Amino acid sequence: MATTVPTRGAHTPPTGGSGAASNGHSKWRTRLWRFDDKASPYAYIAPFFLIFGAFGLYPLLYTGWIALHRVEMTSLNQSEWVGFDNFTRILQDSEFWTAVTNTFVIGVISTVPQLIVALGLAHLLNYKLRASTFWRTVILTPYATSVATAALVFALVFRADGGLLNWVLHFVGFGDTDWASGEWTSKIAISVIVIWRWTGYNALIYLAAMQAVPADLYEAASIDGATRWQQFRKVTIPSLRPTILFTIVISTIGSMQLFGEPLLLEGGTLGSVGGSEHQYETLSIYLFNYGWKLGHLGPAAAVAWAMLVLLLLIALINWIVGRLVRKSATA
Repeated sequence: MATTVPTRGAHTPPTGGSGAASNGHSKWRTRLWRFDDKASPYAYIAPFFLIFGAFGLYPLLYTGWIALHRVEMTSLNQSEWVGFDNFTRILQDSEFWTAVTNTFVIGVISTVPQLIVALGLAHLLNYKLRASTFWRTVILTPYATSVATAALVFALVFRADGGLLNWVLHFVGFGDTDWASGEWTSKIAISVIVIWRWTGYNALIYLAAMQAVPADLYEAASIDGATRWQQFRKVTIPSLRPTILFTIVISTIGSMQLFGEPLLLEGGTLGSVGGSEHQYETLSIYLFNYGWKLGHLGPAAAVAWAMLVLLLLIALINWIVGRLVRKSATA
């Protein structure tokens, strides 16, 4: 005998027995059942919204409130309404625009090589290799390393006096380079740390997406005489477009939040201000200086909201580019 599994929508409210008492009890059970049917879904998702409200929405709104007031670290219980003066203050500060430029430059020179290398590693790992689990674990190890540990190790590598990189470059005829003090060398040093930490993470994301590509596409391309490189360009890359856009967005958000790497590149006072001439000061470092070193929480909150606006603009640009890419692919 064939049986069917009833769904919740197929259930009917419970019925009671006969009599007035049973009729009243049946109505109460019916109301309770209907309430449970309507309220249960909201109860299941309520924990997420409670946590988001407490640790996401409330801090965001409170930061916006502080951005419109004069609040000092030494007198948190005292505030004065200043409107958009804090935003005007940071927008007229040349150091803010230096931090914006540094953040975008470091983001570009760290994100582009990182995603290209991650794509190549994922393509290699997608083949049947011996000990594939071992190699996947190896490339993910840098991601599991803390920011402080990675930054301190690379700070020793990029040291001007006795650093490992300068010691290697000395044997090929290059002189000692003060990596942290240079305009571009400092940004390259920070980008190397970011690339080292996040390449394996993105490679595994690409690998998961590659393994979801139907094998029939590769077989058809192989029958048509396509080489492996042609299969990679014509089959793999188009199939990975949504994943690539996702990693671009995530990497962009991460580059906007760079803090530990520039802070620990030199450490001490120089690291906390982004170098002697602010040559690698990021927006997070700039916010840190205003809020925790100078104690001006109003401008610091304004910087945080400016970072949010920049991220939304970048996300909008990525969305527009993604739509154009999808339209061109289907045309």
